[in-house]
Order: sequence, then C-alpha cells, then structure tokens
Amino acid sequence: MKPKVLSHFRKVDPILASAAEKMGKVELKWRQAEDFFAALCGAIVGQQLSDKVAEIIYARLEKLGKGKLSPDIILKLSDQKLRDTGVSWSKVKFIKNLAEKVKSRKIELKKLTELEDELVITELVKLHGIGPWTAEMFLMFSLGREDVFSYGDLGLRRAIQKLYGFKKEPTKKQIEKIAGKWSPYRTYACLVLWKIMD
Repeated sequence: MKPKVLSHFRKVDPILASAAEKMGKVELKWRQAEDFFAALCGAIVGQQLSDKVAEIIYARLEKLGKGKLSPDIILKLSDQKLRDTGVSWSKVKFIKNLAEKVKSRKIELKKLTELEDELVITELVKLHGIGPWTAEMFLMFSLGREDVFSYGDLGLRRAIQKLYGFKKEPTKKQIEKIAGKWSPYRTYACLVLWKIMD
C-alpha cells in the first residue's frame, strides 16, 4: 500500500490503519483497455459465485477463445458452447449482448477511461446483466480508480461488521459514516476489508 494511503488511514481511522498494517501487501492494479471486454465477461461470470468457481468457469471460457476473449470470438460461439462452460443461460445472454454492443460500438470501452466514476457506472449499467456492483468492480480492478466503495458487496459489509464490532450487519447509514472518512482512498480500504474476510 502506498505510504500516503496508510498515513491517511492512520489520521482518519486507526482501526482500519491497524488492520491494513497487519495485512501486508495491498496493491491496486489496473488493466489495459484491450482487456476491458474480457474483464467485463469475467465480472458477469463471477456474479453470485464464489471466487474459486468463477475462476474455473472463466478459465474454460478463455480456453474457448484460445486464451483471448474478444467480441468476435464470443459471437462466433453457439449459446450451447458457452453454456457448456458452466455459465448459466441468463449469463450466456448477457455475455452475448455485451459482445454485440461492443462490436457495434454502442458502447466504447476505451472511452470509459476518460469518464468520471459516476458516468462510467451510468454507461455500464445500461448493459443487460451489469448492475452497480459489476460496474464498481470494473472501476476498481480495470480502471484502477482509488476512491470507490461498493455498498452492495456482502463481503465488505461483513468485514466492517467484524472489524468494528457490530452485533449485526451495519446499516447503509452506519457504513457511509465509516467509509466516508476513507475518501479519497476507499478502494484501498475495500482491498483491506476483503483480505480480512479471506
């Protein structure tokens, strides 16, 4: 973790800072624009699945594309072939729809790098099968945006409950109060919280 991020957490939230120090290496990486399509396919595959299951299914999907996923490759595959990787029928539809939209340039993924966070979310949620959570994961892990928090992420809510000693799952208002202090580095806070849950 960058020293300036840790120093910010020490100032505004000693509880999180102490957890971050125990976690060791926490890095934020981002992808090249040509990998955005594959990243969104991976995010759709991973919805409501454990990381392990999602990784297995995604690896099978990648194998169909000989290690590279592109709109052309997805559109050439039959729905059944996609389904055989373990992707549900609804996700087959979402992935195909994403491929069509990208190929026809109804959405230009490269241009998302130029937009503010909120606008990126607005653009992405127009696509079937992509909700706010998927868009937030894209902001964090594809665009490398440093100040994103996902209120819809169960792992984050549970980690906050554990770390701050809430008897039951904290409300959105309680989470906002805690997470608000972490800005402009809320993404790093998320990385620490997910590590706590691992």
